[in-house]
Amino acid sequence: MATGMIEIDLELCKDCKLCISVCPHRLIESSDRMNQKGYYPAVFIEKHLKREGRKCMGCGLCAIICPEIAIEVYRA
Repeated sequence: MATGMIEIDLELCKDCKLCISVCPHRLIESSDRMNQKGYYPAVFIEKHLKREGRKCMGCGLCAIICPEIAIEVYRA
C-alpha cells in the first residue's frame, strides 16, 4: 500500500474544516493555536511519525478540496 504525507501552510489555512471532513483516516485536526490571521489552522496529526508508521495514503482529497491551496501532498 502506498504511503504519503501532507504539509499544511498554517498561515494560508482559514479553518474551513473541509480537509478534515474528507480525510478517509481522520488524520487532520484543528490546531489549538491561532495563526497570524486569527484562525485555528488544520494540522496533520502524523507529521512526526516515520514513514512506516503512517496511515496517510497520499490520496490528495484534502488538497483537492482546500479552497486556499494550503495543502501539499507527498506520495511514496
